[in-house]
Formats: sequence, C-alpha cells, structure tokens
Amino acid sequence: MKKEKLVYRFYRYDGEVLYARREIPFEIILTSRMILDELCFNWNKAKLITEIDHAIEYGNKEAFLQLSDEYRNYIWE
Repeated sequence: MKKEKLVYRFYRYDGEVLYARREIPFEIILTSRMILDELCFNWNKAKLITEIDHAIEYGNKEAFLQLSDEYRNYIWE
C-alpha cells in the first residue's frame, strides 16, 4: 500500500486580521480566584453576624437559630 502524501498550498489571507489573545498565567488566575473567595467569605460572614445581632436585638429566636446554624459553616475548622 502506497503512503499518501499531503500537499499544502498557502494563500495570502485578504480578510480582517485576527489577533490572538494572550494567555493569563495559572498563578495569576489562582491568586485572583483565592482573593475573591476570601473577600466573598469575609463579606458573607460579616453580613451574617449583623443579621444575628439584629435577631438578638429584636428577640427573634427563630431567625437567630436559623442564622446561627448558617454561621457554624463559617467558624468550622
């Protein structure tokens, strides 16, 4: 069986030039994702603490119990 040969012919492209996007290094992607996760974690934790304080201030026991259950996920180590 004969081997097949491929012949390529290059033609000048007359259309609009396409520019390739530069790749973002993995370290920068990982670092930015970790920073955003930390910011969201701290913001959610602070918001939950203010809601718990509000529930305690107004004596809303049901809301306090529900919010304290959610807060346990933030203090678990």
